[in-house]
Amino acid sequence: MSDEPGQSSSNAAAVADKDASDEITTQPTTSPETKDMREHGEDVMENSQEIRPPLPPRPSNLDLLEERGSGGSIRLPKRMASRPNLQARPTTAVSLTDVHTSNNFEDRRSRNLSPPSRPVSRKHSTATINRFRSRVGSDAAETSSLRSYANTVGTAGEMESLLGDPFPTSPAWKALSAQLEKENPMDHVFDEDDIFSLRMHHEFDELEEFRSNGTNEEFLMNSWTSKLKHFFILSSAGKPIWSRHGDDQVIANHIGILQTLISFYQDVNDNLRGFTAGNARFVILSKGHLNLAAISRLGESDLQLKTQLESLYMQILSTLTLPSMQRMFSNRPSTDLRRPLQGTEVLLGALADGFTRGSLPTLLSALECLKIRKSHRQVINNTLLKVKSPNLLYGLMVAGGRLVSVVRPRKHSLHPGDLQLIFNMLFEAGSVKAGGGENWIPLCLPGFNNTGFLYMYVSFLDLGDEHAKVSEERPQTSSTRDDDQLAIILISADKEAFYELRQMRDDLIEQLNQNNSMTILKSSIRHGRPSIPSILPSSPLLHFIYKSRPNVQFFCPSFSPHFTSLVPHRRLVSLYSALHTSIHNKTAHLKVHYACARDAVALGWETGQYEVYAVAGGGVERAVLAKAAQEVVRWVKREEERVFIIGGAVF
Repeated sequence: MSDEPGQSSSNAAAVADKDASDEITTQPTTSPETKDMREHGEDVMENSQEIRPPLPPRPSNLDLLEERGSGGSIRLPKRMASRPNLQARPTTAVSLTDVHTSNNFEDRRSRNLSPPSRPVSRKHSTATINRFRSRVGSDAAETSSLRSYANTVGTAGEMESLLGDPFPTSPAWKALSAQLEKENPMDHVFDEDDIFSLRMHHEFDELEEFRSNGTNEEFLMNSWTSKLKHFFILSSAGKPIWSRHGDDQVIANHIGILQTLISFYQDVNDNLRGFTAGNARFVILSKGHLNLAAISRLGESDLQLKTQLESLYMQILSTLTLPSMQRMFSNRPSTDLRRPLQGTEVLLGALADGFTRGSLPTLLSALECLKIRKSHRQVINNTLLKVKSPNLLYGLMVAGGRLVSVVRPRKHSLHPGDLQLIFNMLFEAGSVKAGGGENWIPLCLPGFNNTGFLYMYVSFLDLGDEHAKVSEERPQTSSTRDDDQLAIILISADKEAFYELRQMRDDLIEQLNQNNSMTILKSSIRHGRPSIPSILPSSPLLHFIYKSRPNVQFFCPSFSPHFTSLVPHRRLVSLYSALHTSIHNKTAHLKVHYACARDAVALGWETGQYEVYAVAGGGVERAVLAKAAQEVVRWVKREEERVFIIGGAVF
């Protein structure tokens, strides 16, 4: 029944009383009573389809979601709590980075490697309802937010809250997300086509000079910030001394910020040791009048970065000695140390680049030796003793950074850090140029004595002919590898011993040619490091390291074929760094550490006599990897006097 427009309000009211279910379409009139009734009827008609039924009462206990029986069905809790049992218990964990975890990834799906600064992933979470588990009788108040249920258990996977991102992202949450999404060093071990690889290949490109008109300032800053690793050396007065990337125009602001932070702590008789900013780790080392800083995005630990800064500091002492540097700063605290250090920038740069590429001697604080028979090494040692000059302090034969033989005083030994400085100067920096095939270099060995200079005679040998001879010029051709270069290093405390040590070199070469030792050395150098199949047939290992702790030496097989190029080698060293950090963590006290990921599985094993780090391909079982590590130990024990220098030649 419908009414026509213009009917009286009394008629409309009568019709409404007679049949309340009839459709009401009358127009409003001036009567207040009729107006209210009509508006009410229209609201009922228009909104009847949108009215929702009331929500059921909120359950007083949330454990209904997980109190399950053995058959998986939901069962009611025995006791109903008066408050929801949300998790909000006290904890001693400061952040997720304080808890070392190692995930066994069952999901082998490929994941694209993102740069360290990538935002929080938006992939769907793999969390299940078990993430919401809470215990009956919890004392938690109703203060937990939706953030409490984000999938934050796995530190290596892509994650996201089941509820999306309903709240604005705070800086603290961004920082936590960056920690959670740090790249697992064992993932993408063999990838070379990702963003990290692109950055790594351009890591050692030199920045162009700052233009006076400032037109390239933005480009320089972008290039500078794209570097994965930085080193700074500045004086206690804040004067820049050296940096690996960028000139004063580029680094001035950063040096100022670092100096402000360091001074703030020193003003309260404390030293700033390190902090994290974004995805970069800052480590500070204060040494007297010098402050050294490392900024790394490669996942290295504070201890590893501190060791690298110690090496840079030793490099400075090897040029100046500690007393002379202290004297300069005592007379003038604002001394500009760049002038006394002029010419050593190439040494500092080569040392820093070696750390970025991945230096096993620095990581392990140990030396690598050339593998030769015990009897052959003994002949070389006896020859060194036979031709020893009266003023000789140390005598060494080195092949491409691997020690062949050493002669030393009975009560003195060479510090591994001192030898690494020498090897860096000769084989990495390329700063020892040809001078008739011989060089006379004054230097300080801080591990031996940081207060004075010693004098080093260096001569490179040419092994191309049937008999070795003094190289007229250090080989610089592209076909010559550093591993193929043999050098004789003779160290004396007498600055007038040049001709005496030259005669000793000539006698040594003559004797080694006569007893056929040079031929043996040439063969060992050309063969290089042995491959894993040649020493451990059918082993699943891709690479390993064995460190002899009493001898402070290590052995590793060839990096070929998997880890010869820059990026895989860096990823391998990062993997070893992670294992080394876990084993040597002061709070963990681990003796064996096993870890696995998509591309590789790895094992770290420490005893009082040795350390073993082994890497195998993805999917290798733990028992198989442990058995392979034991085979490494047995093999090294059999070959110990070939791969290590035990005792050496003493006088």
